[in-house]
Amino acid sequence: MIWKADLVKHRGESRIMIYFDYNPDLIVRLRKLGDARWSSSKRAWHVPDNEENRQRFKLAPKRTITTVHENKMLEFRRWLEAKRYSKNTIKTYLEVLHTFLLYFCEKPIEEITNNDLSNFNNDYIIKNNLSSSYQNQLVNSVKLFFRVVQQTQMNVDLIYRPRREKKLPNVLSKEEVRLILEATKNMKHRTMLSLIYACGLRSGELLNLLPAHIDSNRGVLIIKQAKGNKDRIAPLGKSLIDMLRFYFKTFKPKKYLFEGMQEGMPYDARSLQLVIKQSLARTTINKPVTLHWLRHSYATHLLENGTDLRYIQEILGHRSSRTTEIYTHVSTNSIQKIVSPYDQL
Repeated sequence: MIWKADLVKHRGESRIMIYFDYNPDLIVRLRKLGDARWSSSKRAWHVPDNEENRQRFKLAPKRTITTVHENKMLEFRRWLEAKRYSKNTIKTYLEVLHTFLLYFCEKPIEEITNNDLSNFNNDYIIKNNLSSSYQNQLVNSVKLFFRVVQQTQMNVDLIYRPRREKKLPNVLSKEEVRLILEATKNMKHRTMLSLIYACGLRSGELLNLLPAHIDSNRGVLIIKQAKGNKDRIAPLGKSLIDMLRFYFKTFKPKKYLFEGMQEGMPYDARSLQLVIKQSLARTTINKPVTLHWLRHSYATHLLENGTDLRYIQEILGHRSSRTTEIYTHVSTNSIQKIVSPYDQL
């Protein structure tokens, strides 16, 4: 039986990819290992990267970072927290830095050079076909870590930095949004999805909301310390205020507006992702919709209703108007007025 195993980063996880010609017996054995999955893009099966599977597929033992590395990362975390970096940024920077230091776990930090960063870029990031955004996050984190903690300079200009991909936002029609919300039967779930769409929220912003952030008298939602540590407000319509009042009387949250199984703790982010997947499955919409699609759809629908871009920028909390202008490329108001020459044949 001929097979090949390789360590890869697949959808943000460290996995062991197993390549082999079609063999039903081997597939049955793989499925018994637990959490074995088929990757359509890689055309291979993959299993969790753990010590047992590494031994099973004859791969090198899993690396661990040293206590010195851990202490340096802790020092970096404390600096980021002192500088009031957002929780998401701190989490991202530490995760990519951990991956980088793990790659050079047998080498003292003070001996890591620009060549090591270049080799990591070529042998890990590019080899595993990781995204350009991951590559930029890694370079930014490593550069800042060495400047702040090691007080040395990494010449990141030697690393090829890919241009940011200019992708159009994914947008649903108003009818598709209505179908998703109507398919959400659970009151709490429907209120959460409705609020994300009605105020253009990021999922983390929704989960951090407190009841006090709803100003029903003024008809606004107050979003505190969002991306970039900025506060902002978003308009709340009467129907949504009525929904929130009914929700609050029913569930009586103790601290956060939306709490999970544990009282006083925010609703779980992964569970929230599952909510929209379950609602989507009850519709006829054949699109890979995520929570962020609701935010994009809100902005686009505002634009199509004639709302000024400056107001949309403020509501969404964009730092630059150029970020908001991308919605002009997906708004259909002007496009639909164009007569195709095909129709004039």
